[in-house]
Parts: sequence; C-alpha cells; structure tokens
Amino acid sequence: MTFKETIEYLYTKLPMFQRIGEKAYKKDLHNTLALCQYVGNPHFQFKSVHIAGTNGKGSSSHLIASILQSAGYKTGLYTSPHLKSFTERIKVNGEEVEQEFIINFVENMQQAIATIEPSFFELTTVMAFTYFAQKQVDIAVIETGLGGRLDSTNVISPEVALITNISYDHQNILGNTLQEIAFEKAGIIKNHVPCVISELQEEVKTVFKDKAMQTQSPIFFASEEYQINSYYFDNQHTSYEEGDFFDIIKKIDEEKETVFLSHLTCPLKGGYQEKNLCGVIKTIELLENYQISKEHIRNGIEKVVSLTGLKGRWQILNKKPLTVCDTGHNEAGIRQVVKQLKKLHYEHLHIVFGVVNDKDLSKILAILPTEAYYYFCKPNIMRGLDAFILQQQAATYGLQGEVIPEVLTAYHTAQRKARENDVVFIGGSTFVVAEVLE
Repeated sequence: MTFKETIEYLYTKLPMFQRIGEKAYKKDLHNTLALCQYVGNPHFQFKSVHIAGTNGKGSSSHLIASILQSAGYKTGLYTSPHLKSFTERIKVNGEEVEQEFIINFVENMQQAIATIEPSFFELTTVMAFTYFAQKQVDIAVIETGLGGRLDSTNVISPEVALITNISYDHQNILGNTLQEIAFEKAGIIKNHVPCVISELQEEVKTVFKDKAMQTQSPIFFASEEYQINSYYFDNQHTSYEEGDFFDIIKKIDEEKETVFLSHLTCPLKGGYQEKNLCGVIKTIELLENYQISKEHIRNGIEKVVSLTGLKGRWQILNKKPLTVCDTGHNEAGIRQVVKQLKKLHYEHLHIVFGVVNDKDLSKILAILPTEAYYYFCKPNIMRGLDAFILQQQAATYGLQGEVIPEVLTAYHTAQRKARENDVVFIGGSTFVVAEVLE
C-alpha cells in the first residue's frame, strides 16, 4: 500500500470517533492490551508522562515535551486529533513519524486487525507505542484521546500523571456531571505514581483526592503551588510573535512567594495557558530522575511551537486583518476564547463558526459575542452539524450572520469582507480549524 492508501484504510476500515462518534468508543482496554501483546508489549519499553483533561491537555503535552527536548532528552509525543496530517499524532523530538513506518506497521498488523477488530484510536495508540520503543526514546508524553479510565492510552505506567481542566464535553460517554467526568479522567492515576491537577476546582477536588488515596498516590494541585503573573499586554503595539510577558511565581506558604522564572513569553496566546503552565511546571518538578534546569524550562516554553510543531492554539494566521484560529470546542474552551477576544481592539468582529452534531449548543451559543458577524459553516466530516441548523439555533441567542456551508469558502469570504482594523476568528470545532490550516 502507498501512504495515501494506508491512511484511507485506517479512516474507512476502522471505527473512528472523529468520523462516527460514540460507536467507535470501546469501553474497555481489552483490544489495546491484545494489540500490545501482539507486537511485544512496547508500552513497557519506555518511560512516560500521562496527560488527561477536558481542556488544556494538548497544550500541556506539547509544553512538557518541549521542555524535555530542551533538556536534551529524546522525547516522544503522542497527541490527537491531527489538524493537517495523520503523522502529527506521533512525534519524536518534534519530528513527525515517517510515512514508511506507518505503511509497514499497518501491513504487519493485518492479521491482528482481522482477529482483534480494533478501533482507529486503539490501533493508532499501539502504533505510537511501537514507534517510541523502536526509537528508544528517553521519555514519551502521552495524551489521552477521550476520558482516561477506559482510554486506550491507559495501559502505561507513567512517571507522573497530569490532569488539566475538567469541563463539560462528551457527556454521552463520560457522564452528565463534572464529578462523573472527573472520575473518568482520574482513571489515569496509578498506584504510587505522583499525580498533578493543574487547576483546583472545588466541584471535583474530592474526586481526585479519593482516587489518590485509593492508589496511595501523592497528589498536587498545581494552582496552589504556582501562579502566573502577566504584566504586559497591549495588542495594538505588542508583536504577536513575541507574545505577552509573564513571571512564574512559586508559592512558599500562605504569606511568602518567590519568582521562579521572570520575563517569559510564550507563543501560545490564549489566556487559559496560565492554568496549563502551572500544571506543566509542577509535572516537570516531579520528574526527579531527569536533569532539567530553569533555562531548559524557559527555552521549552518560549520555543514550544518550533520545537514540537504545535498548531491551532490561538494561532495567528494573518495580521491585517488580524486573523486567529483556536481549537477550543466545548463550553470552557469557547469561554476562554471569548475572554481572549475581548482583549483585542477592532472595529468589527467576524467569526467563522462550525460545530459537530453531538455538542450541547445551548451552553456554547449563549456565551458567544452578539456584536460579531457570523459565517456559519459545516466541518467536512460525518459528524458535522448542518450550517443552516446551526444558524437557526444561533439566531435564538441573538447571533446574526450568513450560511456558507464550506469552511474554506466561509474563511475566504470573511477575509474578503473584513477591513484592516477588523478581527477574524475561526473556531467552534477542531475540524473547522483543520480545514483552514490545510
């Protein structure tokens, strides 16, 4: 098979959540373990950091990987979904997996695929583990796909587990309350393995403490130990490449604190990164067998995009008009996007917006800015919500605009209509952002 044929096979022959939704989600680890055994249990052959959470796990994964790379460690990185190419999912030191490896892996797994009948994500996860073992990485940063407890990645025994923000997403699978969702994420907490919770959220604090007690795992709430002080922001004059400056503050006790690192900048622009950074710093602190200096941390944060190839997190696509995309796609993610948009100066705001059909739109549409002009579109996947239905629902929340079903056409229309001092935002779904970037 060619690479194109191999990827087409993965997309069409294996159940894929991004394509068909809940039907592709396997609620146990049996298939993953069977696949691992078939290829010699590669997940036992490398050290790892495991990351779960509703929002922030992708950015946190890339930041941790970037810091480890800066410290000289051969670092694997497994994330999902991809935005432009399947190879983005599996990287070593920022370099995407070779197409030849993918072709050979899939060809060699034909018998196992026929026998085990894995999902797309189950096979991809074992592919990543096999690649990291083959490349003999010093450590791999592994991001969960969905949930945690029953996620395919949850066969590893990490050095540290990190759980980022907990919010409403995939309730049809993970549960309808924050506590139920947190319980699923807490499933990555392993016996005697340190666990970091990026953000102390009172509603779910007990869920994590109870799980840590059951597993006898040291637990740390990073926002209680670190804080980020941003002290310069002027989006009219600051260079977006340089970003906003901030200090990382380490809290010694209730009354004392000290500057851990000062005058940093980060190419990840969302204000929500402040929460992610606290969890990242604490996770790095707990990797006691790795020699990581403050300068490694600074370099990893400031060069995260160039070192890891991260895309789609408050990414600047154009300056005149200022055009930004972000993959935030649930209530908490969209809320942070809106907060970030409010910091910008503009004459008019244009929003290219599309979603998938399993989202609770009432919570998302209610917080979107009513002063914006919308270009409603549909991501080009089976789960994409019809743009006309989206427009009708948006109108009940005072959101006005036009339907342009194809994402790229909507994007180009917004670029054409926007003036130099306007802002264009693209989002609502990872798949909308992916089409624009592609």
